[in-house]
Order: sequence, then structure tokens, then C-alpha cells
Amino acid sequence: MPPQSEIRQQVISQAKTIVVKVGTRVITSDTGLLDHKRIDCLSSQLCRIADSGRQTLLVSSGAVGAGVAKLGLEERPSGLAQLQAVAAIGQTDLIQAYEVALTKLGRHAAQVLLTADDLRRRGGYLNVRNCLHQIHNFGSIAILNENDSVAVSELMTTFGDNDRLASQVAGLLSEALLIILSDVDGLYDGPPTLPDSTKLDVVPQIDDEVFAMAQSHQSTQSRGGMASKLQAARIATSHGHPTIIAPGRDDEVLVKIMSGESVGTLFLPPERSIRGRKRWIGSAAGTHGSITIDEGAETALCERGGSLLAIGIRDISGSFKHGSVVSVLNQHGTEIARGLSNYPSSEIHRIKGVPSDQITDVLGHRPYESVIHRDNLVLLGD
Repeated sequence: MPPQSEIRQQVISQAKTIVVKVGTRVITSDTGLLDHKRIDCLSSQLCRIADSGRQTLLVSSGAVGAGVAKLGLEERPSGLAQLQAVAAIGQTDLIQAYEVALTKLGRHAAQVLLTADDLRRRGGYLNVRNCLHQIHNFGSIAILNENDSVAVSELMTTFGDNDRLASQVAGLLSEALLIILSDVDGLYDGPPTLPDSTKLDVVPQIDDEVFAMAQSHQSTQSRGGMASKLQAARIATSHGHPTIIAPGRDDEVLVKIMSGESVGTLFLPPERSIRGRKRWIGSAAGTHGSITIDEGAETALCERGGSLLAIGIRDISGSFKHGSVVSVLNQHGTEIARGLSNYPSSEIHRIKGVPSDQITDVLGHRPYESVIHRDNLVLLGD
């Protein structure tokens, strides 16, 4: 294995997307109130990353904690309805704090609330991806949170905690690095409070031995401990995304990480891991139709990494909806790719062979320039 400093530099250089998750205990004070100084500091670092051209997203806990403090409650409620209400009340303060901080730096906070079902459904998966990309294109930063006001365990729509949500979000995006900011410095080979415990700098594989090192850090406000963070890291790395668990109370933690400094613990993906996006598309339970393309479109997809445009489509088979997984066939009938369709089959029949700038003339609208965006396309040779 190369030197650890070299490994970190390589991970940073290859990351096109940075997903940062921050826990309740990092952005709240001992009394449970939102720590606006900490949020300002975090927002400044997020903007510096975004200024480098990387897509930057934040998964932020803290809505319930903020609601508890705002209402003057002595402890976190245990009842489901109360938790939902407290989260809804606290979420307004949470997103407003980020908006105020980011506006000072020339950007805006874009609130995105998700449930697990939003990523299970094909249409939902595609809509979330497209939304996150557009938020980035507008120069804003997406602030994501689990939609605690509607995500109830009885309906099986909960991610479990925001650590897991962050790993799922990383799986949506290309070349993502997941950074989990915690109230600990990283993973230790023993209890962090003991002087003979050593922080691990790089973990090449998350196995049972690594999980045995996890120490739970429960509080009255947060749901996740080190075990939860390791679960999230395992999900992210299995999808090909390196993950760093780092100290969120370090004022320069993200700056140091992006500089390749030995901050926190870096978890590496397996050498043959399948990227989350490609895993999801490639493992879908069968395709819902097929699109046959001409030679020019095949060249654009396979050799130039382009998106599939309507002008290159020659035929469509099957009936499918927006967001469905479809096969892409060349003129010889060979499947060369699979992807998520931006349009239903009924509309593709009408716009096949049509230049992108004329789609509106045919359909009366053009929500997407491409039929399958390159970020939602998996070449079978990948």
C-alpha cells in the first residue's frame, strides 16, 4: 500500500463531489441550542470547496435538537407524533441558520428533505439526482435532512439516521467523497478516552474487527454513534466512495481534509467495488424497454462520454415511464448500455430523431435536454 499521505492526496484529487454529514452534537451547544458560530464556520468551508468546482452537499442533523431547545423542552420527546412536530418546528431554524451563513458568502441554502422511499423508486431516484445537480448549477448548496415530520418507522420509510442518509446520497453521485463530521477525532483501536488508544489514519477494509472497535456515543439529542457511522461508511465504500470520519469541532477540519492532511480516519473502498449509481442501475430488476440508437449516438456514448439525445434515437420498444431503467441498443441489436430515461416511452416516440432545441415544438415542453443524461448511463463495458 502507498504511503498514507499519498493515499489521501489521491482520494482528494479524484473526488468530484463532496458529501458532508454533520451531527447534532457538532452544531449544537451543551444546552441544545444551535451553535451559529459553528454553522458559520462550516458554511465558509463548504463554500471554499464549492468554489473549487466540486459539487458540494451537506447532510445536516439538528432539527429535533433545535426544536427541543426552541420549545424549551427538558428532554427529547419519546412519542412519535411529538418527535415529528418538534422536528418540523426545529427544521425552520436549522435551514434559516444555514441560509444566513451562506448568503454572507454569496450562495444560498437549498433545503432538500428526503425519505427512504424517495431513493427506492426509480422516478424518485432520478428526480433527486437531477434536483441536486441543478442546485449545484445554480451556485447553491443543498442542505439535506431526513424528513422526520413524515418519515415514520411504522411505514418503513426511515433511513434510521442521517449517517445512513448521507451514505445513500453519496451513492447517487459520481466520484463522491463522504465526510462524516463527528464529536470524536476518528476511529480508535480502543476507547477514545483512554491514553493508550490510537487513532487509525487509514482503514483499507471495514470488517468485523473494525466494527469491534466502535464505541457508542449516545446522547439525549443525537441518534447515531460510532457503530452507525461505520455502517454508513461500509455502505458508501461498498459503492466505491471513500469515507472520512473526522472531528467536526475543528474549525478548519474540511480545509485540512481537502489539503490531504491526516485528519480523522479514512476508509477505502474495495478495489472492485461497484459505484453506487452503477450498482443501482445495473442491478435493477429487469429493464422496462429498449431504445435503439444510430451509429453517431453510439460513438457519442461510448467514445466521448456524452448523453443520449433524441436526435440519435431510431426506435423504441416497450412501454415505460419517466425514470425507468431502459436498455440502449446499437443498430445491430446489441445492448451497449443501460440508463434512466428522462422521458416516458410515449414522448420518446414523438421526439426520436428530433434535435434537442426542437423538442418543445413537438411536446410543448422540454424538461430535459437529453433523453438519458450521461450521469445516469452505465456502459456495459464499465
